[in-house]
Amino acid sequence: MNTVSFNPGFFLQGVGYAAPEIFLSVAACAILLLDLFLSDAHRRVSEVGAILTLGITAVLVAIQPVTGRVVALGGLYEIDAMAQVLKVVTLIIVAAVFVYSTDYLRQRAIFKGEYFVLGLFATLGTLVLTSAANLITLYLGLELLSLCLYAMVAFDRDSGIAAESAIKYFVLGSMASGTLLYGMSIIYGVTGSLELAAISGAAHNGLGLNVGLIFGIAFIIVGVGFKFGAVPFHMWVPDVYEGSPTCVTLFIGTVSKLAAFALAMRLLPEALGGSQQDWGQMLVVLSVLSMAIGNVVAIAQSNLKRMLAYSTISQVGYVILGLLAGTAQGYQASMFYMVSYVIVAAGAFGMILLLARQGFEADKLVDFKGLNARSPWFAGMMAILMFSLAGLPPFVGFWAKLGVVQAVTGVGMTWLAVIAVLFSVVGAYYYLRVVKLMYFDEPADAADLGGSALMRTVLSANALLAFGLGVVPNTLLKICERALQ
Repeated sequence: MNTVSFNPGFFLQGVGYAAPEIFLSVAACAILLLDLFLSDAHRRVSEVGAILTLGITAVLVAIQPVTGRVVALGGLYEIDAMAQVLKVVTLIIVAAVFVYSTDYLRQRAIFKGEYFVLGLFATLGTLVLTSAANLITLYLGLELLSLCLYAMVAFDRDSGIAAESAIKYFVLGSMASGTLLYGMSIIYGVTGSLELAAISGAAHNGLGLNVGLIFGIAFIIVGVGFKFGAVPFHMWVPDVYEGSPTCVTLFIGTVSKLAAFALAMRLLPEALGGSQQDWGQMLVVLSVLSMAIGNVVAIAQSNLKRMLAYSTISQVGYVILGLLAGTAQGYQASMFYMVSYVIVAAGAFGMILLLARQGFEADKLVDFKGLNARSPWFAGMMAILMFSLAGLPPFVGFWAKLGVVQAVTGVGMTWLAVIAVLFSVVGAYYYLRVVKLMYFDEPADAADLGGSALMRTVLSANALLAFGLGVVPNTLLKICERALQ
């Protein structure tokens, strides 16, 4: 009988490329243990430790000498320019989320170390997912992220709405994960491999029309669509966004979208690029429905978190436009869109956290009435973010929408570009409504804005970055081009 010996040298070859993930996991465990010995008065140590951990991990990612696609850990892990960029963006966004969350957590007496530890492990799952070279690694990273998010949604134990949202998110998320796993198993059965590179080779070498492969792709699209929050797999998004603590909504609305984009890029263009015609047609349906339902239903919302939830659904529709184009230009446009969107979304949810105080969530549209009279500076910051989400020039959202529209036009789908532009005009209404409330209505609340000096500084920098990337978009455009060459 033949035996296969385990070669640790082969498995550990290139383990240095996984140094950021290794450091992050060790640091998260250390912060978890340290937090056991901290009193509530010294809980800030956990927050500072978490932010420092994210900063060091970002440096470890940024200094990696990546010139191409490098595979390590026996084919389980890969690092390329796309992974490097997405990881750095993820780590920076999570650090901003932690800064925004501090005052909110303290006001509600839920300033616990578990929040930061769960956030770090969710970030670890995102990094693992982003660098997955194997279906197993991909699924493990996704589940690590998802399990942490379920716990974070129910983090406020005294909130029945949060508990209900967590249960709904868990049940639907489990179904979506099972569907995705089933699709992966079909892909493995058809191609005979779990490695993305081998699956790609099989898809390009005659398996593109295989019925089993098409079935596997269909199940994978369902899983990816749920993680994106695309229609018709969007049912969880508004309820979870509204029911979660706002700091958790911020985390889900940014980090999980970056993870969903990485999941889609690894599974579709990288592993199943040979079947682009099949999954491209499926994505057309998801994109059109997401843009239509997201923009139309958002108009009827009076809760700002629900409005931003439907906004997220519509924005995902535009991201999918670049993916379904199936070209390098389309992938670059999608990446530019996703990165710019999470920057803007972080600022928008950060503004809700800034206005919130003990016993007051500031999550209704009317809560932003007359904000210009209370704080002209932060009214201007919110206006920048809303203009960007609406896709108005010269803000970064305009260039993001223009990129994906050009991508689908370049492959002959002009009708799809027309639909995207029309629904973009529809979407501008509810974004501009927020600006109208801030500048033309009388204040509904005369209380001073909260937020620490650090939060105000980071939030201002966040909004100004969204404006700066719109005025000088070439910097981010070139980064995305290099990442997906």
